[in-house]
Amino acid sequence: MPSDRDRDQAPPSPYDVVSVGGGPAGLAAALALGRACRRVLVCDAGPRRNAAAARVHNFVTRDGTPPDELRAIGRAQLAAYPDVEVRDAPVLGVAGPRGALQVTVGGDVVAARRLLLCTGMVDELLPLDGFRELWGHAVFQCPYCHGWEARGRRWGYLVHAAGAPHLVPFAIQLRAWTPDVVVFTHGDAALPAEARARLEAAGVRLAAAPTVRLIARGQGLEAVELADGTRVPCEALFAHPPQQQTALVRALGLDLDDDGLVRTDPMSRETSRPGIYAAGDLTTRMQAALPAAAAGMQAAAAINVDLALELAAAGAR
Repeated sequence: MPSDRDRDQAPPSPYDVVSVGGGPAGLAAALALGRACRRVLVCDAGPRRNAAAARVHNFVTRDGTPPDELRAIGRAQLAAYPDVEVRDAPVLGVAGPRGALQVTVGGDVVAARRLLLCTGMVDELLPLDGFRELWGHAVFQCPYCHGWEARGRRWGYLVHAAGAPHLVPFAIQLRAWTPDVVVFTHGDAALPAEARARLEAAGVRLAAAPTVRLIARGQGLEAVELADGTRVPCEALFAHPPQQQTALVRALGLDLDDDGLVRTDPMSRETSRPGIYAAGDLTTRMQAALPAAAAGMQAAAAINVDLALELAAAGAR
């Protein structure tokens, strides 16, 4: 039987899961895993992706909650589960095989059976005068998150790839919130004639000249100025700037799809690297708090089953 000294000198038991990211996906996953009696480390560092947003919307029971408050509530609820730990520290690297991962967390290296990535995406804001200053205030990505507050006003949709397949349905759906929608093609002449006809038939106007700047009043948008000097009145502008994965995700060498999103198994959320899972915005174009939380919970359940089967085969709980 090991002595107290032997136990004191023994290495700490591995975490069942290290979850990278403390947003809705990471918090939901940690909650599900904590309730499944798993030992979990949540690592949260760096700025929030939605730092400019004032409220979280379309999150049932939490509609209108400030993002920081939502995170604080999540952390407070995790505190009820003694096997869940939260650290405000970055994950800098991951090595080792499935079941015996070595995760560098700040200045420490911890052992983990599984890794869950809930890192979100990095938005590359467009180099357009006024864009950065209005991002999250009058320039948005998602009408489901911000449309109600700006309903009935003059809206625009700034596209940076006129041939993108989602352009037409996205622009037409905006008419549910307002009858006044303009698509700014930013000087891109690649918009197919069929797409142009569908937009015009739906009552969506087109502005083909290059966009040069956004005319602001404080944190509000008044107009979009074009290269020919025209100022198109606009109070809410939607845009989907390019995105990239975080440095950690890029370093892991995971398979990505054509949009640069992490490929996962539809059921388990496991990535191309065994033992590493992903949930939330880094895996899907449907980027919002509630879908991310749902994906985190789904990934947690899949990981728990995977761990249970592995430990049962090894003769442990």
